[in-house]
Formats: sequence, C-alpha cells, structure tokens
Amino acid sequence: MTKPGDVLPPGLQNLGINQQTQPDKARNDLGQDEFFQLMVAQLTNQDPLKPLESNEFLGQVAQFSTVTGVQDMHQAITDLAASFQSNQALQASTMVGRDVLVPGSRTLLGADGTLKAAADLPASTGTMSASIYDASGQLVRQLGLGAHEAGLVEFTWDGLTDAGQPAPAGTYSVEVKASINNQTQAVDTLVAAKVESVTLGKAGAGMQLNLSGLGPVDTSQVRQLL
Repeated sequence: MTKPGDVLPPGLQNLGINQQTQPDKARNDLGQDEFFQLMVAQLTNQDPLKPLESNEFLGQVAQFSTVTGVQDMHQAITDLAASFQSNQALQASTMVGRDVLVPGSRTLLGADGTLKAAADLPASTGTMSASIYDASGQLVRQLGLGAHEAGLVEFTWDGLTDAGQPAPAGTYSVEVKASINNQTQAVDTLVAAKVESVTLGKAGAGMQLNLSGLGPVDTSQVRQLL
C-alpha cells in the first residue's frame, strides 16, 4: 500500500530521489548530493527558449557553498570555545587555595596575622607610605615604604598596630601615598585574597574566582598570583 508522501513528482522520481532510502534525514534537510541532483534536473528540464544563465547557475552554487561553509565555521568556533573554556577552567582550578592580587583597598587580615597588598606606581618616587585602617576608619598602622621605581610595589603588614599590639581579625583598608614630581598623591592599590573556589561563566560570561572576604572577582582582574 502506498503511503502519503511516498509518491514523488515524476521529475524527482527520474532523479532517483526516494524518500524511504533516507529515513534519518529531516524532510527539510537538503544535503550537498540532493542539491546537485536538483541542479542537474534544473539544467535538464530548463526551457530551451529561456536557458539558465551561467552567472545565475554559479550564483546558486556559490550560495549553497557559502551556507555550508558558514555552518562548518560555526561548528568549528563552537568547538574552539568549548576547548578554550575547559582550558581556562583547568588553569583557574590551580589557583584554589592560593592568594591573588586584585585591584581594591579592602581585605581581610589573614589567619597568619598578616596582610599582603601592593601599590601600582605610575612613576618613580623618592618616598612612599601605606596607611592601614580598621572597619570603623581608624588608623591602626603607618608603614614607610621608601623609594621605588614605577611599577607594582608589593608590601606586607605584619598585623601589629603602631603601639606594637596585634590587631584583631577583621576587614581592613589600605591607602598608599607617594611623592611624585614633588607632589604627594594617592596611588592605586591592590590587595591579596585567598581563592576559595571557581565559578564557570554562563551565557558568554567570564570565569570568576570566589575570594575570601571579597566575594566573586572576574579572572581578568587578577594582576598576580602569589
């Protein structure tokens, strides 16, 4: 018994296109072989008084090749993006449990009683100092950092107040000032924090590091791994 859809137009039957010989292909999915079979049929059955122009023929071939090429390129880009994300996740996982330097001024006094930070000097300085403030804004320690060339200058606070007493655990802020061109000015600071975990980005979002006391930070913000 002939089923609906088994009967094809005579022109397509002559080409040997049989719907039952390709059960796995979608009804609207036109492959390269079918495309050229239909193209041959178009040339064979064209009106002799109105033959297919050569540029029109080449245009159809080029259009099909372009669509196929774009699909292949899209798949290649998708595979490359997946590979890149996997590699990025592997690299980020090696940071778990380690300290990183990120832009900012607030961080936690570490369990070992020390606080690591850095200053991003735009130019060389003859003298530079760092001020440490507690959560209420009270100055607890002033550190003389001396002279430095332009660039990243790392320093560590030993957790002691100006009175020589251990400062209580908690959140502290760092402020750095330097004398540049005979003028004292504030300098951009970076603080160190421990990486607790890694969060994979979704929908094109970047990968994030979850830092102790600071929360999520994009991996692009990491200036240095300590």
